[in-house]
Amino acid sequence: MEECIFCKIAAGEIPSSTVYEDDYFKAILDLSPATVGHTIIIPKKHMKDVTELEEEYSSRILTVAAKIGMAMEKALGCTGFNLVQNNGESAGQTVMHFHMHVIPRYDGGNKIVTWPQMETQSEDREATAQKIKMQLSSM
Repeated sequence: MEECIFCKIAAGEIPSSTVYEDDYFKAILDLSPATVGHTIIIPKKHMKDVTELEEEYSSRILTVAAKIGMAMEKALGCTGFNLVQNNGESAGQTVMHFHMHVIPRYDGGNKIVTWPQMETQSEDREATAQKIKMQLSSM
């Protein structure tokens, strides 16, 4: 995709602070980080979101993310990290090129991933589960 900023970054057309690169991915520091060291893993091939992610990429990305997270713990002294991956605008995806965030977490730091918990009834949960199961069986 010639207009995709992540494709341009992955191809080296736009400079970035690269922390990792292999044949499949380029991992760069986020320009607007949630915490110090916030990294984005970008596939070198354009895929819009996780629904288009090819198996050869999906089978590798968690290994890359874990490696980067462990390096962050040792290099930056963080005590944990979040893996965040958004799909679609309503889920917070702003660049329509699959990517995964590795966000270092520090003791006493802000909570990034939180949500208000809903109360549900077992019959509502079961009805929702059945809808999803029916759709999965038709795929």
